[in-house]
Amino acid sequence: MQPKQRILNVPPYKPGKPIDEVKRELGLTEVIKLASNENPFGCSEQAKEAIRAQLDTLAIYPDGGSMQLRWELADFLGVKADQLIFGNGSDEVVQMITRAYLGEGTSTVMATPTFPQYKSNATIDGAEVIEVPLKDGVHDLDAMAAAIKADTRVVWVCNPNNPSGTINTEAELVAFLGKVSKDVMVVLDEAYYEYVVDAAYPQTVPMLAQYPNLIILRTFSKIYGLAALRVGYGVASEDMISTLNRVREPFNTSTLAQAAARASLADQEFVVRCRDLNRQGLKQVTDKFDEWGLSYYPSQANFVLVNVGIDSDEAFSKMLKQGIITRSGNALGFPGYLRITIGNEAQNDQMLQALANTVGVASNK
Repeated sequence: MQPKQRILNVPPYKPGKPIDEVKRELGLTEVIKLASNENPFGCSEQAKEAIRAQLDTLAIYPDGGSMQLRWELADFLGVKADQLIFGNGSDEVVQMITRAYLGEGTSTVMATPTFPQYKSNATIDGAEVIEVPLKDGVHDLDAMAAAIKADTRVVWVCNPNNPSGTINTEAELVAFLGKVSKDVMVVLDEAYYEYVVDAAYPQTVPMLAQYPNLIILRTFSKIYGLAALRVGYGVASEDMISTLNRVREPFNTSTLAQAAARASLADQEFVVRCRDLNRQGLKQVTDKFDEWGLSYYPSQANFVLVNVGIDSDEAFSKMLKQGIITRSGNALGFPGYLRITIGNEAQNDQMLQALANTVGVASNK
């Protein structure tokens, strides 16, 4: 049987190596995973309690509309309930967008390098992919606006960008939106929104009233620490959400995910604590990079992209043998770099020791 020809060049997504697999492969007893931008501080205790409270309901299908979560999140964001759509991670909302708006005879504009699922899903749905290189690790919004064609239906802006961790400012975004036709959807992927501390970062939810072509993507997988439960969401106009709901799979977010997300949303003290600890950890790590003369992109997320000065795969392998899982920049479009998730203080210390051994500097620890 022959698959669709256009999917043959779509590389399968390769997640960070699992801890147990690395232990088994290398005979290690301790492994630290700093590859997938997970929250090293776990999730809210309230989320765990909410999950336990649902264990007797597992034989019942979940609420297909995520109604209680919808109402509570709408109140939290200050939007209408019908302006929200939920997905099995925000990745699924990306898939909904390409399924609903892209196909043969259309094009889509995105940065490169950026989150690879935009390109993969657009290619699967038959759209022409127009990629615009980052400028100093940041989306070149002027060039992206210039790249829009008559058949362009969707533009993707990952902010903070993955894998560089950089941001576009509110002034840059507003100027960009002024150049984009209201007939072109602009996807603002804000998976790392809660980690940002830069005052110049755009607050996009209030922009929805002025720009009906916007959709904002966020997730409970990152700072909320619910990556295993897969619940993300989109915020947009009621008309756009109505369209996306036509391609949404039924029961696509589980009862446990909905319950945990509701409890997590109510525990904003946990979010603030994780954001503060992440900034401390980022400083812990980048202070050492500065001391060692390693260049890196200024990150507003929970990871950092650092130039290690040797082949990325070689660096990844050397780190792995020391029990530290990172992401090779070769796979991310940044040869010579590693993307490293910020861990807790002890994890960061172990990572820095391994990195010192890898790049040949004195750790001075």
